[in-house]
This record gives sequence, C-alpha cells and structure tokens, in this order.
Amino acid sequence: MDGEYSPAVAPKPEDLRRAYRSVRSVSQALASPLSAEDCMLQSMEDASPVKWHLAHTTWFWEEFVLAVYAAEYRRFRGDFAYLFNSYYEAVGARHERPKRGLLSRPSLDEVFAYRMYVDDEMERFISGVDAATLAAVAPFIQLGLAHEQQHQELISTDLKHGLWANATAPAAYPLWEAVSAEAADQDWIGHDGGLYEIGHAGDGFAFDNEGPRHQTHLTPFEIAARPVTNREMLEFISDGGYQTASLWLSDGWSLANQEEWRAPLYWRDPEDGDGAQSRFTLAGDLSVNPDAPVSHLSYYEAAAVAEWMGARLPSEAEWEIAARVEDPENGDYLTPGEAADPKTVQAGFFGGVWEWTRSAYDAYPGFRPSKGAVGEYNGKFMVGQYVLKGGSCATPRGHMRASYRNFFPPAARWQFSGLRLARDLA
Repeated sequence: MDGEYSPAVAPKPEDLRRAYRSVRSVSQALASPLSAEDCMLQSMEDASPVKWHLAHTTWFWEEFVLAVYAAEYRRFRGDFAYLFNSYYEAVGARHERPKRGLLSRPSLDEVFAYRMYVDDEMERFISGVDAATLAAVAPFIQLGLAHEQQHQELISTDLKHGLWANATAPAAYPLWEAVSAEAADQDWIGHDGGLYEIGHAGDGFAFDNEGPRHQTHLTPFEIAARPVTNREMLEFISDGGYQTASLWLSDGWSLANQEEWRAPLYWRDPEDGDGAQSRFTLAGDLSVNPDAPVSHLSYYEAAAVAEWMGARLPSEAEWEIAARVEDPENGDYLTPGEAADPKTVQAGFFGGVWEWTRSAYDAYPGFRPSKGAVGEYNGKFMVGQYVLKGGSCATPRGHMRASYRNFFPPAARWQFSGLRLARDLA
C-alpha cells in the first residue's frame, strides 16, 4: 500500500527505490492540503514548522547519503546545511531551534523544489550505484526512511499544537470514518516472573538504542489488554483526580498546579452547561469519544491515573514482553489525508496512542552509539526522559515493532501519549 515501508528492505536498488518513493510521498501528502501559513507555525520550542520538517528530512538525505556516496553531487543551496541541521554537532553550526518559525525564507515553494531536486538525485544515485557502494549505503538509506517517518508523525503533532492556538479551531484534514464500537471491559494478561530477553532480535532495521539484546529479570506481573479510555479519564476528573495530591508524583503535582491542568491537553471546558466535553483535533473541535483511548497526557498525569485506578504503569520490559506476541501491523496508525486521532479502543498493543512506561530512558547494557555524526541520533538524549511504547494514530504504518523505544520528558503532553495499566502479582 502506498506510504508503507518495511524496515527489512533487502539491499536491492529496485527495493530501495520503491521504499524511498513510498515514504517520501507520505510527507508530501501531509503537506499538500496545508497553506504556506500553516507550514510556518511554530507554537512552542518543542515543536517545529511543517516547512522545517519537510526541509530537514531532505537535508538528511543530502548530508548523510548524497554528499558522502554520490560522486560529484552538488548541494541545492549551501546555507541549507545551517538552516536545516537539527542537533548534529559533528556536522556544524545550525539555526536556533526556538526560532525555526522565523524562517520565512526560503519559501515553501523553494522547499518543495529542494525536495524534488534531492528526490531526483537519490533516484539517479540508487539506480546507478555499484554493488559494493550499495551495501555500504543501504543502512543509511534505511535509517533515512525511518527518520523521515518519525518526522511525519511530528508534522501531525506539531501542526496540531499550532492550529490549537487559533481561536477558530481550524481543520487541517477531513474527519476520519466514525467508529461507534464500545470499548471492551478491561481484561488482564498475566506473566510469570523470571529471566527474559528484551531488545531488538537482529532481524531487519532497528535504531541503535534498541540494542543490544540482553537479559532482564521480572517478577510476576499482569498487564491490561487495552489502554485506558476517555471514559475512565472522565471518571478520574469527576472524582477530583487533578485535585488529589496523594495520587501524584511531587514534581507532577507542582507542575499540574502551576499550569492549572484540569484535563488532558486539547480538551475544552464545557460551555453550553450540559457537561458535554469537547477536544481539539486536526479535524477541528469534536466531542470526546468515551470509548477512544485517552491521549495527550504527560507522564505525571498517566502515573496519577494509574494510581487512582489501583495499578501502576508497566516497565518497558514488561510492555515489550507482553506485546511481542502480536503483529505490529495490526494497529490504528496514520492515514495520510485524514486527521490523526485515536479511534475506538481495541484490545492490542500497537497504534492508537503512545503508552508511557515507568522506565527511564537509559542505555541498555553494552550500548555504544554508532560511529560518526549519526551516533548523535539517540544516545546523547539518554537523561531525564521516559520510554513510551507502541506507536500512535500519527505513526506511519510499517514503522513500529515491540523493541521500539520512543522517549520524551515527563511533562510532555503534545504527543498522542496515553497509558496502559500494570499490576504486580503475588
């Protein structure tokens, strides 16, 4: 299907070319309904404009593939390396992240021209490369595809935050097909204690932070068969969950009061007096679907909700052990051309919402960053963040696996982040 990419791509020119076209087309599809003004929005430091994402992902191909492996490649514009480098210290100086929304030049049209130029050069390079060079460059192409898919998710989440700041609640994309099924009663999946292996098993593509595969010891536990729903979140709110200090971690309680959190991000207070709750989506304002998984929670909120429900967040290892028996393709993922939003919750571990775990984002035993500038991709962020698992409704299909490690600081709310419960077994 158009837009899908299997990370286990064999190093054959026709396979790499097909995967490249497929992934790049999704970025274009996400941007095509938007105005140039939409693509300039940067509503906070953690978010980037759509235009910047489109250019940065293109710069990645230019910097790490074409400039290194394509003989006589000429850069589209010399200053783009400064404007669209994200955080690669080894590559050189870069434009300040909080000021990406001030880059009115280059224009959106020139960014699209940049993408077309690099796409043509990549097609030419892949078609004419010799076998030895192809073997050397294939891992960088696979990394570039996965990297662009990450930014496709960020296009949805960053754009949503930017449009939310608009009092008219504009819709970026059409509404998805309505799903009316009720969420099933919560069920629990038990697991014995003992030694387990976690981490990437070595088949197909994975990011460097997913390994090395190693043993870890778990005590007996059970994990919920589905994530927590909006209905359960509404009950937490009605029961005074945001006003009950005993449910919260200290830092979270302080922040929730400082920021006056009373509901998940994007939920709007009822204005018509009937108690109906609404929330902002990429399709505009909609009523809260009680049977969809709750999203846009910080780690602090997720931990408080779990405490209120008499449970806790799972560890990263517990989540991975429980999820690896499922096919990652069976989930609620991004559909280009539709507004990303969690649909009715289904049993399963993938898609819908990213799920906070209680595990700090740290290196696995024996981890070493990759050599060169790409070694900055994950390793240097291993401090002050928590691991999320499973992907979301904004994650491109084909991007997810049980060993995948997403990570954000505990206060982050603008991602499609929710929770799944876990409990200790005696």
